[in-house]
Parts: sequence; structure tokens; C-alpha cells
Amino acid sequence: MEGKIGMSDAYRRAWQRSIEDREGFWSEAAEAVDWFAPPAQAWNDETGWFGGGVLNTCYNMVDRHIAAGRGDSLALIHDSPVTDSVRHYTYAELGEEVGRVAAMLAALGIAKGDRVVIYMPMIPETVFAMLACARLGAVHSVVFGGFAPLELAKRIDDATPRVLLAASCGIEGSRTIGYKPMVDEALRLSTHQIERVVLFQRDRQQGEIVAPRDIDWADLRAATATDPIPAPVPVKSEDPLYILYTSGTTGTPKGVVRENGGHAVALTWSMANIYDIAPGDVFWAASDVGWVVGHSYIVYAPLLVGATTVLFEGKPVGTPDAGTFWRTIVRHGVKTFFTAPTAIRAVRKEDPDGELMRSIGIGDCRAIFLAGERADPETIAWAEEQSGLPVIDHWWQTELGWPALATCFALGDTRRRRGSAGFPVPGYDFAVLDEMGHPVPNGDSGAVVMREPLAPGAFRTLWNNHKGYQKNFLAFPGWYETGDAGYIDADGFVHIMGRTDDIINVAGHRLSTGQMEQIVAATPGVAECAVIGADDAIKGMIPVAFVVPRAGLADEAALHAAVIAAVRRELGAVAALKTAYVVQQLPKTRSGKILRNLLRKIVNGEEFTTPATIDDPAVPALLVAAVHPTVAVD
Repeated sequence: MEGKIGMSDAYRRAWQRSIEDREGFWSEAAEAVDWFAPPAQAWNDETGWFGGGVLNTCYNMVDRHIAAGRGDSLALIHDSPVTDSVRHYTYAELGEEVGRVAAMLAALGIAKGDRVVIYMPMIPETVFAMLACARLGAVHSVVFGGFAPLELAKRIDDATPRVLLAASCGIEGSRTIGYKPMVDEALRLSTHQIERVVLFQRDRQQGEIVAPRDIDWADLRAATATDPIPAPVPVKSEDPLYILYTSGTTGTPKGVVRENGGHAVALTWSMANIYDIAPGDVFWAASDVGWVVGHSYIVYAPLLVGATTVLFEGKPVGTPDAGTFWRTIVRHGVKTFFTAPTAIRAVRKEDPDGELMRSIGIGDCRAIFLAGERADPETIAWAEEQSGLPVIDHWWQTELGWPALATCFALGDTRRRRGSAGFPVPGYDFAVLDEMGHPVPNGDSGAVVMREPLAPGAFRTLWNNHKGYQKNFLAFPGWYETGDAGYIDADGFVHIMGRTDDIINVAGHRLSTGQMEQIVAATPGVAECAVIGADDAIKGMIPVAFVVPRAGLADEAALHAAVIAAVRRELGAVAALKTAYVVQQLPKTRSGKILRNLLRKIVNGEEFTTPATIDDPAVPALLVAAVHPTVAVD
């Protein structure tokens, strides 16, 4: 859907009220949450959002739905094509499972304010563990299962947890990855000593129990089987719910702190007003609980509103094929589907004509939402044309915890422009500023910022690093610097073009690699791509493209020529794109983000360390061989 389209009255009223009457708007939104003690006001400079409020997030996700007579309603579906199994849990069954894990943790002495690290795959027990921590008022920190031991050790030393919950292994496509050896190595590397490791043994691969530190999950559950289920512990609105680590520029991970009150209110509001999800609806976010999307929209948001959430242990392709998304949607009656652009590109690469989608269908699905990285117009166009559904790109960050730019589908807003993440979500006030902090004209690129205070649910500090948090507001006082570059067009659509360091200076001309990627992605035969800025002795920097061809495309030389010609045709010779490496795979994190900084180092011939977040550690060596064929690679 292109062009200028009038905004819905419901969206316009909601956004204006959220800016002009912040207190009234969010106080009303907070009524959708059950409080042990209601907040004194919506915003307070000292306590943040909903100061004076006392609640328990687990109570809001489980107990209140059971008390309302919805215990038999379906809460969680675990669909695991890698183990060929599907499990269902009603709200009553979820409450029992969460309660038993809470009793296990309580028996180990875990109480309000204690930290618990969770190093587990996409299995129901991971969700039970997260909610059990919330029930006790403990602070969980989920670390993506399979993260390198050194990275896990860094997080252990920063969060100083008393207990680590782990699974014996994870299953990535056809690979089984042993987690316990990595846990043992991380604990050897860490300075902080954990009191207990509780190990959930999976059938695929067992882990070694190291006495007396380790205890088998099943043994601990059996030992506490008759213990009473702990009551939900009241916590203040501003008390931390979880710590989620995101990469830092110094190599030290940043622990984003999520507070209970603002988080519960914001996510509850988002489900009803962005995604159009009500109690009993089925919502599926095809992400991982190791990332913010998994926290917010696999675990917390759907259960806060009494919906059914799908926990998927598989891949968009290969488990078993590129039709697995559509089968899952049809099988479970998914109403709203949320995934990453990378996943759609992977599906398109394997099924370019959408034959699997047409043969399987899309069931009851009403909309597809994309986030995690910029969705290029070509990918959105393909998904819309094949599915017949609105495909809505929206934007947010780990720091924010929920969308800041979107088309608020449930408010009757249908405006979409391919390449744009939409409009400010109520609660967020955006601007685009130049280097001096002055607003730029519509259409001009600059730094994307948001007025403080940020909306409920957004972070207000980093764990053990409040100064690091404050840096986000130093460049433009009064504004949160997102670190992204972009522009606002004449119709108010906000375009996020990439990180600010993706703006490159070519012989004095400031060019957006994101804009070039958009052109390259639209070139026939391209499945996905990345454009980075490489050092150049004459021009300072030049753009270099990496292109993954669609399945079955053999003429790499012709694809290279077509990419170069497309960029020259649309941007002119000043773009200076003369090199496009045709490769079979791009380096990505497990959440699907392309590791552009790694590509930049490879092209520049710099030394690099394979990031702990990478999905396939073999890819960098293959790229070095493609870019520098005469360089020996270990």
C-alpha cells in the first residue's frame, strides 16, 4: 500500500493524547493491569513510570486469568519440528508448571532481588523458569543457549547470579549443541562463583552433573513436589523484572534493565492496539527468548492479555523446508505473525515463487509484522504479493522493549509505505536532527532521536552502568539518541536507514549504505544483500556489496553486473559501487541481524574475532576466501 493515505482518527487521537496528556493516557492504560497497590501517578522524575504502584508480573500473566475462569483456555503451544513434537498448556497447567519451578528456586533460597541466569533453548521449561523468577520477584537474565563460554562468563560476572538454570543441549536445525560443557567452561572463566547449577536433561544429549554444585532439574522437582507453590511476591513498579544483555561498543555487554510496571502496561497496550490481539487469540513471534522480541512477544505480552502464544523450536527453512512457517500458522490458527525480514528472505530464497505458501495457505492469519532489522521494500512486496496480507515493518530496540514505530493495525491505521517503519507509536515523539542538534527538513537524513522521557517499558538504566545509560542523552540533551540514521518523508512516514555509522563519506559525498541496499535488494536474482563502507586511499570510503543469489541462479558474473548497474542508474556515478561479492551466505546473529561490522573488517583486511552472537561460525572464513583469495585461512 503506497502513497499518501489519511491516518485513522483512532490513531491520531491516541498519539496526540499520549503526547499532550501523558498522565491521563498512561494512567488509563495502567487500568488494564492488576495492581496490589495502584500507582500514585503515571510519571515521576524520581521513580519513573507508575511510581507507588505494586504488582507482580507473573500474577498478571497466569493467576488473574485463572481467577477469571479462563484456566482451561490455551496459554502456550510448543511446536518443535526438530524433535517432531507439539505440546499444549492451558493457563491452569501453565500455572502449575510455573509454580513448581518457583518452588524449586525457593528451595535453593532464591528470593526477591536475587539474580538467576537462564541458559536454555526454545522449550517450555525456559518459559516456566522466566515466569517463576518473576513470581518470586527475582531478576532473570536469559542468555541465548549456545553463546560462547567467554560471553556467558561476562554476563555472569556482571549480573552476579546465585543460580544458573541450564539445559543439557539445544537443537539448531540438524545440529545438536551441547550446552553443559559451555556452562562448565564459562564458570571456569568467570570470577563470580555461582552457588547452584540446575540442569534440565534433554533426551537428545545428556550433560554431566558436577557435584556438589550441580543438581538435576528432575531430582530437584521431585524433592520439592510437595512444597507449596510460592505466592506471587509484590514488587514495586520500578523494581527490575529482568536484565537482557546487548552488545556494547567496547566489547563489554550492556545489561538493559526492564522494570515491572512500565513493562506490563506497555506490552498490554501494544497487544490490543498494535497487533489486534485479545484473550483467546493465537499470536506467534518466530524469534528466540534470548532476544528482546522473544522476551516481549513470545513470553510476556501474549500471556499478559490472556492470549495463546506459540513457542517454536525450528528454523524458517530446513525444518523441514521453506513451508514450515505457513504450516505452523495453519496448524495452530495463528491470527498475527511476527518474524524478522531475514527469515522472510530465507523463505523467499528457497521458494521464490511462493509455491509452498499457496499450497499450504495462510489459515486465519490477518497480518505479518516484521522487525529486527530494516525490511527492504522488495522483501515486503514479495511477502504481500504471495500472502495477500498486510506486511507491516515496525522498529524498536532492546533498550525500548516494544515498538516505537509501527502501523497501529488495531487502531484502524492501514497506512504503509515500503521501506518505512511507519509512524510513532503513542508514547513516542520522534525527530531527525543534524550534527548540531537542529531539526532537518523532511526528506533529509540525520540522527533519529526520541524526546525524553521515553515511553513506559523502555529502559531507565543499565545494570551496574548508569553512566553508560546516560551517554544516550548527551549528544542531544532532552533527546534519546537511537544510534540510527533516517529521515521523515513529506507524509510523515519515518524511514530507518541503518546505524549512523552506516552513513559513509565518499569523496565528500554523504551516502547511505541502507539506501544502496534497498536498490541492490530489488535487483532480479538477489535473495538478500548487505552494503558496507570500505576504506579507500583516494576517496576515503567506497561502498562494497555482498549479494546472496536466489536458489537456482548460476550466472554470478551477470548478477554482479546487474547490481552495479542498478545502483549507478538510481544514484549516479557518485555512489561509486563497483564491487559486489556474490556469496552463498551472509554472517548473521542468531536473531537474524547481518554482522556488517564484521563484513567491513573482512573487506579492509583487518583482524577480527568471530562474534559470539554469530549463527554459523564457518561463514567468516568463507567470506575471507571470497574477498582475499590469496590469503590463507586457518
